[in-house]
Amino acid sequence: MARGGINKAVVHKARQALLARGVHPSIDAVRIELGNTGSKTTIHRYLKELDNQYPAQPLSTPNLSDALATLVEQLAEQLREEGEARIEEVRSTFEAERQTLLAQVQISQQALAALQQQHEIQAAALAGESAALATTRSTLQTEQTRNATLNQAVGELNLRLADKDEQVQQLQVELRQLQQTLIVKQDELTRLNRDNEGLLVQIRTFKDAQRTLKTQSERRQVQIQGLEVNLAQLNGSRGELEKQNQNLALSLAERVTELRQQLQLIGKLEAQLRQAEKQAQQLQGTP
Repeated sequence: MARGGINKAVVHKARQALLARGVHPSIDAVRIELGNTGSKTTIHRYLKELDNQYPAQPLSTPNLSDALATLVEQLAEQLREEGEARIEEVRSTFEAERQTLLAQVQISQQALAALQQQHEIQAAALAGESAALATTRSTLQTEQTRNATLNQAVGELNLRLADKDEQVQQLQVELRQLQQTLIVKQDELTRLNRDNEGLLVQIRTFKDAQRTLKTQSERRQVQIQGLEVNLAQLNGSRGELEKQNQNLALSLAERVTELRQQLQLIGKLEAQLRQAEKQAQQLQGTP
Protein backbone atom coordinates (compact mmCIF):
# COMPACT_ATOMS: atom_id res chain seq x y z
CA MET A 1 0.00 0.00 0.00
CA ALA A 2 1.28 3.49 -0.93
CA ARG A 3 2.14 6.03 1.73
CA GLY A 4 -0.09 9.07 2.35
CA GLY A 5 -3.33 7.10 1.70
CA ILE A 6 -3.16 7.32 -2.16
CA ASN A 7 -3.61 4.52 -4.65
CA LYS A 8 -3.48 4.00 -8.39
CA ALA A 9 -7.16 4.91 -8.90
CA VAL A 10 -6.75 8.25 -7.14
CA VAL A 11 -3.64 9.07 -9.20
CA HIS A 12 -5.50 8.04 -12.40
CA LYS A 13 -8.40 10.37 -11.54
CA ALA A 14 -6.06 13.29 -10.92
CA ARG A 15 -4.20 12.55 -14.19
CA GLN A 16 -7.40 12.53 -16.19
CA ALA A 17 -8.52 15.81 -14.63
CA LEU A 18 -5.23 17.46 -15.61
CA LEU A 19 -5.43 16.10 -19.15
CA ALA A 20 -9.00 17.37 -19.45
CA ARG A 21 -7.78 20.87 -18.56
CA GLY A 22 -4.91 20.58 -21.07
CA VAL A 23 -2.26 20.41 -18.30
CA HIS A 24 0.59 17.97 -18.54
CA PRO A 25 0.18 15.37 -15.70
CA SER A 26 3.60 15.79 -14.08
CA ILE A 27 4.43 14.44 -10.62
CA ASP A 28 4.15 17.87 -8.99
CA ALA A 29 0.92 18.68 -10.87
CA VAL A 30 -0.64 15.37 -9.82
CA ARG A 31 0.52 15.87 -6.22
CA ILE A 32 -0.98 19.39 -6.18
CA GLU A 33 -4.18 17.97 -7.66
CA LEU A 34 -4.21 15.44 -4.79
CA GLY A 35 -3.89 18.24 -2.21
CA ASN A 36 -0.12 17.93 -1.72
CA THR A 37 -0.45 14.41 -0.41
CA GLY A 38 1.32 11.23 -1.39
CA SER A 39 4.89 10.27 -2.02
CA LYS A 40 6.47 11.48 -5.25
CA THR A 41 8.03 8.04 -5.74
CA THR A 42 4.61 6.40 -5.49
CA ILE A 43 3.01 9.00 -7.78
CA HIS A 44 5.82 8.52 -10.33
CA ARG A 45 5.35 4.74 -10.28
CA TYR A 46 1.57 5.02 -10.76
CA LEU A 47 1.95 7.62 -13.54
CA LYS A 48 4.40 5.38 -15.38
CA GLU A 49 1.97 2.47 -15.19
CA LEU A 50 -0.93 4.72 -16.33
CA ASP A 51 1.12 6.14 -19.23
CA ASN A 52 1.68 2.60 -20.44
CA GLN A 53 -2.00 1.71 -20.05
CA TYR A 54 -3.54 5.02 -21.19
CA PRO A 55 -1.19 6.96 -23.46
CA ALA A 56 -2.14 10.65 -23.77
CA GLN A 57 -4.08 11.53 -27.00
CA PRO A 58 -3.13 14.84 -28.62
CA LEU A 59 -6.07 17.21 -29.28
CA SER A 60 -4.79 18.21 -32.76
CA THR A 61 -1.99 17.28 -35.05
CA PRO A 62 0.81 19.66 -34.26
CA ASN A 63 3.56 20.63 -36.63
CA LEU A 64 7.07 19.21 -36.31
CA SER A 65 8.46 22.09 -34.25
CA ASP A 66 5.60 21.93 -31.79
CA ALA A 67 5.93 18.15 -31.63
CA LEU A 68 9.64 18.40 -30.98
CA ALA A 69 9.12 21.13 -28.39
CA THR A 70 6.44 19.07 -26.72
CA LEU A 71 8.65 15.99 -26.84
CA VAL A 72 11.59 17.91 -25.40
CA GLU A 73 9.34 19.35 -22.71
CA GLN A 74 7.98 15.91 -21.92
CA LEU A 75 11.48 14.42 -21.85
CA ALA A 76 12.72 17.24 -19.65
CA GLU A 77 9.72 16.85 -17.37
CA GLN A 78 10.21 13.10 -17.34
CA LEU A 79 13.91 13.50 -16.56
CA ARG A 80 13.11 16.00 -13.84
CA GLU A 81 10.43 13.74 -12.41
CA GLU A 82 12.70 10.71 -12.58
CA GLY A 83 15.50 12.73 -10.98
CA GLU A 84 13.18 13.92 -8.23
CA ALA A 85 11.87 10.40 -7.79
CA ARG A 86 15.43 9.10 -7.65
CA ILE A 87 16.37 11.82 -5.19
CA GLU A 88 13.29 11.03 -3.13
CA GLU A 89 14.14 7.34 -3.25
CA VAL A 90 17.74 8.04 -2.29
CA ARG A 91 16.52 10.41 0.43
CA SER A 92 14.14 7.76 1.75
CA THR A 93 16.89 5.14 1.61
CA PHE A 94 19.29 7.57 3.28
CA GLU A 95 16.73 8.41 5.97
CA ALA A 96 16.08 4.71 6.59
CA GLU A 97 19.79 4.00 6.71
CA ARG A 98 20.31 7.06 8.94
CA GLN A 99 17.62 5.87 11.33
CA THR A 100 19.18 2.40 11.28
CA LEU A 101 22.63 3.88 11.91
CA LEU A 102 21.24 6.10 14.68
CA ALA A 103 19.64 3.06 16.27
CA GLN A 104 22.93 1.17 15.90
CA VAL A 105 24.83 4.16 17.35
CA GLN A 106 22.41 4.29 20.28
CA ILE A 107 22.81 0.56 20.80
CA SER A 108 26.59 0.97 20.50
CA GLN A 109 26.52 3.85 22.99
CA GLN A 110 24.47 1.76 25.40
CA ALA A 111 26.84 -1.15 24.87
CA LEU A 112 29.79 1.23 25.36
CA ALA A 113 28.25 2.59 28.57
CA ALA A 114 27.66 -0.97 29.76
CA LEU A 115 31.24 -1.86 28.83
CA GLN A 116 32.54 1.24 30.63
CA GLN A 117 30.49 0.36 33.71
CA GLN A 118 31.71 -3.22 33.50
CA HIS A 119 35.25 -1.90 33.05
CA GLU A 120 34.89 0.30 36.14
CA ILE A 121 33.50 -2.64 38.10
CA GLN A 122 36.32 -4.86 36.88
CA ALA A 123 38.86 -2.09 37.63
CA ALA A 124 37.47 -1.74 41.16
CA ALA A 125 37.49 -5.52 41.55
CA LEU A 126 41.04 -5.61 40.17
CA ALA A 127 42.09 -2.90 42.64
CA GLY A 128 40.51 -4.90 45.45
CA GLU A 129 42.22 -8.06 44.24
CA SER A 130 45.53 -6.16 43.98
CA ALA A 131 45.13 -4.86 47.54
CA ALA A 132 44.19 -8.35 48.72
CA LEU A 133 47.19 -9.76 46.83
CA ALA A 134 49.50 -7.18 48.44
CA THR A 135 48.05 -8.04 51.85
CA THR A 136 48.47 -11.74 51.11
CA ARG A 137 52.07 -11.19 50.01
CA SER A 138 52.77 -9.18 53.16
CA THR A 139 51.12 -11.87 55.28
CA LEU A 140 53.09 -14.55 53.42
CA GLN A 141 56.35 -12.69 54.01
CA THR A 142 55.45 -12.27 57.69
CA GLU A 143 54.58 -15.96 57.95
CA GLN A 144 57.83 -16.91 56.18
CA THR A 145 59.80 -14.75 58.62
CA ARG A 146 57.84 -16.24 61.50
CA ASN A 147 58.40 -19.74 60.11
CA ALA A 148 62.15 -19.09 59.89
CA THR A 149 62.09 -17.82 63.48
CA LEU A 150 60.10 -20.86 64.57
CA ASN A 151 62.52 -23.18 62.75
CA GLN A 152 65.41 -21.51 64.54
CA ALA A 153 63.54 -21.79 67.83
CA VAL A 154 62.82 -25.48 67.09
CA GLY A 155 66.53 -26.03 66.45
CA GLU A 156 67.39 -24.34 69.72
CA LEU A 157 64.72 -26.39 71.50
CA ASN A 158 66.13 -29.57 69.99
CA LEU A 159 69.57 -28.64 71.33
CA ARG A 160 68.07 -27.85 74.71
CA LEU A 161 66.11 -31.11 74.56
CA ALA A 162 69.32 -33.00 73.90
CA ASP A 163 70.86 -31.25 76.91
CA LYS A 164 67.76 -32.10 78.93
CA ASP A 165 68.08 -35.75 77.86
CA GLU A 166 71.63 -35.79 79.16
CA GLN A 167 70.46 -34.12 82.36
CA VAL A 168 67.64 -36.68 82.67
CA GLN A 169 70.13 -39.50 82.28
CA GLN A 170 72.33 -37.92 84.93
CA LEU A 171 69.28 -37.45 87.17
CA GLN A 172 68.34 -41.10 86.66
CA VAL A 173 71.84 -42.10 87.76
CA GLU A 174 71.56 -39.76 90.74
CA LEU A 175 68.08 -41.16 91.47
CA ARG A 176 69.44 -44.69 91.61
CA GLN A 177 72.18 -43.47 93.90
CA LEU A 178 69.59 -41.70 96.05
CA GLN A 179 67.48 -44.85 96.16
CA GLN A 180 70.48 -46.78 97.40
CA THR A 181 71.17 -44.00 99.88
CA LEU A 182 67.50 -44.13 100.93
CA ILE A 183 67.82 -47.82 101.67
CA VAL A 184 70.83 -47.06 103.84
CA LYS A 185 68.95 -44.19 105.52
CA GLN A 186 65.98 -46.46 106.17
CA ASP A 187 68.29 -48.88 107.95
CA GLU A 188 69.70 -45.98 109.92
CA LEU A 189 66.14 -44.79 110.66
CA THR A 190 65.30 -48.20 112.03
CA ARG A 191 68.30 -47.97 114.32
CA LEU A 192 67.32 -44.41 115.24
CA ASN A 193 63.80 -45.56 116.11
CA ARG A 194 65.30 -48.08 118.47
CA ASP A 195 67.54 -45.38 119.92
CA ASN A 196 64.57 -43.01 120.07
CA GLU A 197 63.00 -44.99 122.88
CA GLY A 198 65.98 -44.18 125.08
CA LEU A 199 65.84 -40.58 123.96
CA LEU A 200 62.18 -40.36 124.98
CA VAL A 201 63.15 -41.29 128.51
CA GLN A 202 65.85 -38.62 128.44
CA ILE A 203 63.35 -36.10 127.03
CA ARG A 204 60.93 -36.74 129.89
CA THR A 205 63.80 -36.21 132.29
CA PHE A 206 64.73 -33.00 130.47
CA LYS A 207 61.11 -31.81 130.64
CA ASP A 208 61.06 -32.31 134.39
CA ALA A 209 64.29 -30.36 134.64
CA GLN A 210 62.80 -27.71 132.31
CA ARG A 211 59.79 -27.26 134.60
CA THR A 212 62.13 -26.88 137.56
CA LEU A 213 64.19 -24.32 135.64
CA LYS A 214 61.01 -22.50 134.64
CA THR A 215 60.00 -22.17 138.30
CA GLN A 216 63.45 -20.87 139.14
CA SER A 217 63.26 -18.52 136.14
CA GLU A 218 59.98 -17.08 137.36
CA ARG A 219 61.55 -16.42 140.73
CA ARG A 220 64.53 -14.82 139.02
CA GLN A 221 62.13 -12.68 137.01
CA VAL A 222 60.52 -11.35 140.19
CA GLN A 223 63.96 -10.53 141.54
CA ILE A 224 64.88 -8.84 138.24
CA GLN A 225 61.75 -6.70 138.38
CA GLY A 226 62.71 -5.57 141.90
CA LEU A 227 66.21 -4.79 140.71
CA GLU A 228 64.77 -2.82 137.76
CA VAL A 229 62.76 -0.70 140.21
CA ASN A 230 65.91 -0.05 142.23
CA LEU A 231 67.79 0.74 139.04
CA ALA A 232 65.12 3.25 138.03
CA GLN A 233 65.43 4.92 141.40
CA LEU A 234 69.21 4.97 141.08
CA ASN A 235 68.89 6.42 137.57
CA GLY A 236 66.73 9.21 139.02
CA SER A 237 69.33 9.90 141.70
CA ARG A 238 72.03 9.74 139.07
CA GLY A 239 70.23 12.38 137.01
CA GLU A 240 70.06 14.69 139.99
CA LEU A 241 73.74 14.10 140.73
CA GLU A 242 74.64 14.76 137.09
CA LYS A 243 72.70 18.03 137.25
CA GLN A 244 74.55 19.04 140.41
CA ASN A 245 77.82 18.00 138.80
CA GLN A 246 77.07 20.23 135.80
CA ASN A 247 76.36 23.16 138.13
CA LEU A 248 79.61 22.50 139.98
CA ALA A 249 81.45 22.29 136.68
CA LEU A 250 80.05 25.68 135.69
CA SER A 251 81.04 27.16 139.04
CA LEU A 252 84.49 25.63 138.72
CA ALA A 253 84.89 27.07 135.24
CA GLU A 254 83.92 30.50 136.52
CA ARG A 255 86.37 30.10 139.42
CA VAL A 256 89.14 29.06 137.05
CA THR A 257 88.44 32.11 134.91
CA GLU A 258 88.67 34.35 137.97
CA LEU A 259 91.93 32.68 139.03
CA ARG A 260 93.38 33.20 135.57
CA GLN A 261 92.42 36.85 135.69
CA GLN A 262 93.98 37.16 139.16
CA LEU A 263 97.15 35.42 137.94
CA GLN A 264 97.33 37.83 135.03
CA LEU A 265 96.92 40.72 137.47
CA ILE A 266 99.61 39.27 139.74
CA GLY A 267 101.90 38.92 136.73
CA LYS A 268 101.38 42.57 135.86
CA LEU A 269 101.99 43.59 139.47
CA GLU A 270 105.18 41.53 139.61
CA ALA A 271 106.37 43.16 136.42
CA GLN A 272 105.64 46.58 137.86
CA LEU A 273 107.42 45.57 141.07
CA ARG A 274 110.50 44.44 139.17
CA GLN A 275 110.45 47.68 137.25
CA ALA A 276 110.19 49.65 140.47
CA GLU A 277 113.07 47.70 142.07
CA LYS A 278 115.18 48.30 139.02
CA GLN A 279 114.48 51.99 139.16
CA ALA A 280 115.27 52.00 142.91
CA GLN A 281 118.61 50.30 142.29
CA GLN A 282 119.39 52.85 139.63
CA LEU A 283 118.55 55.65 142.05
CA GLN A 284 120.74 54.13 144.78
CA GLY A 285 123.71 53.91 142.46
CA THR A 286 123.49 57.57 141.51
CA PRO A 287 125.92 59.90 143.69
